[in-house]
Amino acid sequence: MSTVTTPADRAATAPPPPPRRLRDWRLRFAALSLIWGFSFLLIKVGTETYAPFQVTLGRLAFGTAVLAAAMAVRRERLPRGARVWGHLTVAAFLLNALPFSLFAYAELTIPSALAGICNATSPLWGMALSLVALSEDRPTRVRVAGLGLGFLGVLTVLGAWQGFHGLDATGTALALLGSLSYPVGWTYVRRTLAGTGHSHLSMTGAQLLLATAQLAVVTPLFTTLPTRVSVVPLLAVAALGALGTGLAVLLQYGLVAEVGPTTAQMVTYFIPVIATAAGVAVLGEGLTWSTPVGAVIVLTGAALTQIRPKPGPGPRQ
Repeated sequence: MSTVTTPADRAATAPPPPPRRLRDWRLRFAALSLIWGFSFLLIKVGTETYAPFQVTLGRLAFGTAVLAAAMAVRRERLPRGARVWGHLTVAAFLLNALPFSLFAYAELTIPSALAGICNATSPLWGMALSLVALSEDRPTRVRVAGLGLGFLGVLTVLGAWQGFHGLDATGTALALLGSLSYPVGWTYVRRTLAGTGHSHLSMTGAQLLLATAQLAVVTPLFTTLPTRVSVVPLLAVAALGALGTGLAVLLQYGLVAEVGPTTAQMVTYFIPVIATAAGVAVLGEGLTWSTPVGAVIVLTGAALTQIRPKPGPGPRQ
């Protein structure tokens, strides 16, 4: 049985898919924010028993397993070519092995909430790098102002007017270096791996595999086998890898494909809020007024650095 409808009838009777679709991506957006926000808590729990390199190795191994399963379901293969694998090795170090390890070592001495806020400085570092490394991504006055405002927020979080009293400088520096590593890695990827023809899932799966191999070599050199296996820290590491690395990547790529990179990257601004709330509520971490105030300033500055000038009108015909 079929019916014939006019355009007006279709408008009145057709189901409204856009609102449902919006709800769908917003749920995934919220899930991604929660997963990445709680990652810093999971790192903290994991490092209570296991060495930072061991936490990072476990995180990468579980994350790689999730992506390998996704590739098998979608029947995707690893990329080919020595050049691609060479560049992926560098990308794996800059985007996974190095920052994951730095944050794990940082949380030995700093709260997970502070680590989450340091992670939010990544767009600021990216803006600073664009001043010298990406000529096609020229800064504007608004973006430069955002850069200055963001780093003012960092100083507020750290309590600079108090001489950084009570702050572990080494741990904080490691977290900030971990945040810096991300834009350095993405700059490298943009310049060396753009237009390879391989899918994002295939490239990321290979990247995590290489990062896991890197940590598998390094970890035995600097750590010893744990004398006991604690269930809760082990589960934290498993969740950190399977959810915070594997599932999060799949959610992120799905969001980028559906709503675009600009909307998808807004998740960055929710991560420190969730990380701070989780650290205070679950781990009982202390919180002074300068931490949330500074975090808001950091996020405002980071948001300003992401504002691109609107393209001018095209040439008149």
